[in-house]
Amino acid sequence: MQILLNGVAIGCIYALVSCGFVWVYAAVGAVNFAHGELVMVGAYLGVTAAVLLGWPPVAALVSAVAAAAVLGLVFQRVAFVPVRARPPLTFIVVSIGMSILLRNGALVLWGPDPVAPPDLLGGRMLRVADTVVSAHQVLIVAVTVLVFATQAVFFTRTRIGRRLQATAEDPETARLMGIDVARMIALTFAFSSALAALAGVLVAPVIFVSPDLGLFLILKAFIALVIGGFGSIPGTLVGGVLLGVLEVLTSAYVSSVYKDVVAFVVLVAMLLVLPHGLFGERVGERA
Repeated sequence: MQILLNGVAIGCIYALVSCGFVWVYAAVGAVNFAHGELVMVGAYLGVTAAVLLGWPPVAALVSAVAAAAVLGLVFQRVAFVPVRARPPLTFIVVSIGMSILLRNGALVLWGPDPVAPPDLLGGRMLRVADTVVSAHQVLIVAVTVLVFATQAVFFTRTRIGRRLQATAEDPETARLMGIDVARMIALTFAFSSALAALAGVLVAPVIFVSPDLGLFLILKAFIALVIGGFGSIPGTLVGGVLLGVLEVLTSAYVSSVYKDVVAFVVLVAMLLVLPHGLFGERVGERA
């Protein structure tokens, strides 16, 4: 049970990162390669608020998520708006440049040494049957389930949520229906960055925070997307959890050396056997 919970917890982090990744891709039609660095910045913001400023854990979490949402708006204004009329490849190149900028900015501000902040629950442990598990891991799973459930309600039951979803599905049709697509895309970047920061703060006590944290997580999130189906929100959760459990089982029963190898083997296998993922849809090209 402890091994499975470890896998589910890290898989939930992959799912949170993947979810924000998907929304930007759906809204602008291009991959944001700086998304991992937004996770890293969110983790550092949480560490700064909790450790350096001495804020309570909940206040540190909320402040990091709010600051990341504002950063997402700034990122959208700087990286996307100037190139929105150009082919998607242009934004991809710009996002790569922004990822390098954010990574080196973190290196200058916080230094190269990894940071291991205390978890949000003070290292508390829980006993389930005969197994002792970390309360922080239970928190990660609970927060992820809450986020995905709230997201499902928000995007189907609220007016602004339906507009965001319409923009993600088809920006041109949404514009014809009178939706302010530019505003919805800006909100999408803010929402995506907030999810990135949430994932960063939750994973910070589990994985040491360093300027390279984003690169590690974005690779795993991309594999989770391929497993679940690129563009499927439920698929991100399923793909992330499956990948996390597979990695932990490999570490426990084979060797931690092969953990990353197995992840990339699964990536190649999915691309060869089921390229649309478990929940992906076959989509024809637009005329």
